[in-house]
Amino acid sequence: MFYGEFSHTIDRKGRLILPAKFREAAKANFIEKFYINRGLDKCLFMFPEEEWRSQEQKFKNLSITKQQARTFNRLYFSGAVEMTADKQGRILIPQFLKDFAGIKRDVAIVGVSNRIEIWSKEKWREFYGNNQPVFEDIAEQLMES
Repeated sequence: MFYGEFSHTIDRKGRLILPAKFREAAKANFIEKFYINRGLDKCLFMFPEEEWRSQEQKFKNLSITKQQARTFNRLYFSGAVEMTADKQGRILIPQFLKDFAGIKRDVAIVGVSNRIEIWSKEKWREFYGNNQPVFEDIAEQLMES
């Protein structure tokens, strides 16, 4: 549903405009509400509500008697924020999430099928630069029968 890589900037009021292709995909799939939270690799994850609920169900089923499950759920859900884009397709990312991801002004917005990832432009370049050379090796390892 969400595919591609886009460069955007945070405006002086702290808002980020979602790429037109993502706004179109959301409209076509009747998505109004998103959940944004701390992701992995120092980026932010942004899920449509239905996908968020699916992820939430998986994590709620982790045993609360296991310390790692409690820690994961605390860290994961404590950073979650419900949001709706305004009429211009802008979202306001809370400062604590921008701090987590090292986002100041320039961002990379990346579509990863069922979610959107929001990266500081520098961190995305670094991640991409470090991983693109080994992309084929990763594909081979993951796709082995």
